Amino acid sequence: MEPLLAEVEFLARSGNRVDVLRRLAEERQTRTELAAATGASQATLGRILTDFQERAWVERDGSEYVATATGRLVASGLGDLLDALATERQLRDVVDYLPADAMTFDLGHLADATVTFPSETRPDAPIKRVVDLIGDAGTVTVFSHAFNHQSLAAVHERVRDDEATFRGVFSEGAIDALADDDPLRERLAALLNHDAAGVRVREDVPLAVTAADERVHLMLRDETGVLRASLDTDDDAVRSWAAETFERYWRSAAPLDPTGLP
Repeated sequence: MEPLLAEVEFLARSGNRVDVLRRLAEERQTRTELAAATGASQATLGRILTDFQERAWVERDGSEYVATATGRLVASGLGDLLDALATERQLRDVVDYLPADAMTFDLGHLADATVTFPSETRPDAPIKRVVDLIGDAGTVTVFSHAFNHQSLAAVHERVRDDEATFRGVFSEGAIDALADDDPLRERLAALLNHDAAGVRVREDVPLAVTAADERVHLMLRDETGVLRASLDTDDDAVRSWAAETFERYWRSAAPLDPTGLP
């Protein structure tokens, strides 16, 4: 294992080594082209290319350099490692709040997710984020254990103005909370009176997910229910997961009749 770790350390000690190897794995380049792309000096490039040639990761062809088969293998594995580390760094502060048991996709699909945290000046920033997404969407689906008044208002306005369709599956607790507040109950009833909106209820929904057109948004809460962050992404795998999970909940839920609101 130690010789292998030494090779990892050899690459990790220099960002230029990583950059040069990945570039040569993509296409052959001259030293002048590498210098322009990486900003490394000719002396530095000379040492890097010599080291790579000694390891048979790179070979010279006239004035150009190109990665060998093993060089491309190392570059590919290095790229996967860097992508994994970038994703880990992105999720480090929210990993404890991710509903990992319910997420059937690889966490790598969250590499480009937008993470939104509450702050002292914007304590409702995660909620504002999903409201903004709803405000620009033509199709909105939700499955959640809560339906905050901002999201309800945004959905109702879009549906009322014939700008969006809406389907939602909520826990019984979420509907009871709305029904206990007269203005919110009236808003929910008004939403249900539109043909473009449908709401179903099931005993429990352990997640809080909104799909607004191509964007999937997750609310992240701690074990006490405190909102800690949210994340959203348009990754295909996450969108497929959200769509499949929603349909499963939708099929197992009962339609909510506006005349039967508690």
